[in-house]
Amino acid sequence: MRNWLVILVIFIGGMASLGIEMSASRLLAPYFGTSLIIWAILIGMVLLYLTAGYYLGGKWADRSPQESNLFQILAWAGFWIGLIPLVSQPILRASLEGFATLNAGIFLGALFSVILLFAPPVLLLGCISPFAIRLLLTDIQQSGHLVGRLYAISTMGSIVGTFLPVLILIPQIGTRATFLFFALTLLSTALLGAILLRSRLVPLYAVLILLILGAGFFAQLTTIKSARNLIFEKDSPYQYIQVVQQGNDTLLLLNEGQGTHSSYNPQQILSGGIWDFFLISPFFAPGVQESDVKNLALIGSAAGTVAQEYTQVYGPIAIDGAEIDPEVVDAGRRFFAMNEPNFNVHIADGRTWLNLSKDRYTVIAIDAYLQPYIPFHLTTVEFFQEVRNHLTPNGTVAINVGRTETDFRLVYALAATMHQVFPSVYVIDSQDSINSIVVATIRSSQLSDFETNVVKLQNPYLRNVAGRTLGNISLSPVSGPIFTDDRAPVEELTDRIILDYVLGRTP
Repeated sequence: MRNWLVILVIFIGGMASLGIEMSASRLLAPYFGTSLIIWAILIGMVLLYLTAGYYLGGKWADRSPQESNLFQILAWAGFWIGLIPLVSQPILRASLEGFATLNAGIFLGALFSVILLFAPPVLLLGCISPFAIRLLLTDIQQSGHLVGRLYAISTMGSIVGTFLPVLILIPQIGTRATFLFFALTLLSTALLGAILLRSRLVPLYAVLILLILGAGFFAQLTTIKSARNLIFEKDSPYQYIQVVQQGNDTLLLLNEGQGTHSSYNPQQILSGGIWDFFLISPFFAPGVQESDVKNLALIGSAAGTVAQEYTQVYGPIAIDGAEIDPEVVDAGRRFFAMNEPNFNVHIADGRTWLNLSKDRYTVIAIDAYLQPYIPFHLTTVEFFQEVRNHLTPNGTVAINVGRTETDFRLVYALAATMHQVFPSVYVIDSQDSINSIVVATIRSSQLSDFETNVVKLQNPYLRNVAGRTLGNISLSPVSGPIFTDDRAPVEELTDRIILDYVLGRTP
């Protein structure tokens, strides 16, 4: 029984170490996003803590190789993990202040402070493997077999810990309850071991379980992330979702919530935001009239703002939307009246869906931000070649691209990349947001073609958007970095833009 108990601890420890890492990414996402740099910092620090745990655990095991110490490691790791959702809240809120005031010190300080909260439990979990090996090693001739078996068991636990929170726990019970699950699993295993060993620490472990249950209860009383007029929030397998109400506007916020991904106002046709400019994109092609707009493909449909506007302006034309997150689609139907019968939503990655589609479209609109990043595989020459293959002979493509008031590096990079595939590329600079719409036509065109087309517009909403567009259009520069599937440093370029903006540097 003693051996099987130690083997159980190895499995549970491996499961918890990866489970906590996956859960930590979701704890950070509403405040810091899910970029590669955040993942790199998180993974790097976790590996550092595990390294320290392996070293210290080996020394501890040689000094005091007793089963009771192994279960103490498990118990205190579980207790600390259970406190993280509660203790991290004031630090995470401080990060919002840093972002709101563009204070990089507060923002980065909050990030590393939260990650440091994981140091004690992950370090303790790192102690488990060397401790277990020391307890079970009785024959030096069999040491290789024993160590290999224990690491295999620990790795099997890590595999479970990778998929369990992602596929089941976080989508079903949320991030904070997932931390509670791993905390109680560790504490319950420690309690079981203490009972079987008839340890005097049984009452202590029972008290720790009660304390963690209390901490979990208080953590659940608060919202994941405070927001004014919050009407819905949820952790999905892909991101953290918020729906907030501002006057008559219902807004969709994702992850750190610094960008609005959809807007709905039942009293207005136009949103007044960046989505309106997608309506005018067909008219950059030569000789296009309103009646020529037959269908639309929308990559990154979110809660359906663009689809609603197209339906209101162009009538019930066929609209296909690709949205990777089914929870966002559900929020769109519940809170954004996303119920147009002509709007067919496909739950899929936008590029994968487009590759499998056999249809051609008058317009392909791309609005697939994981704020503040565009997924790199939606920015490359190869992707735009696939887009071109799905456009009608007089079709256009339009993509929403972020920038600052003075830094257009990402806009120009996307425009230069699109120039590799399309003969004519234009940039519409929104005056109401830090976004631009980059439009490309499958046929060679001139700015005069757009000016000629919009003069003939009859729909008042199109005329409204055309008036906001004229004077804010430029032919895109041909030079700039070219993104390919092999090399598309979108996140790196976006990070540089953000850093220069925070530091007040001019590119």
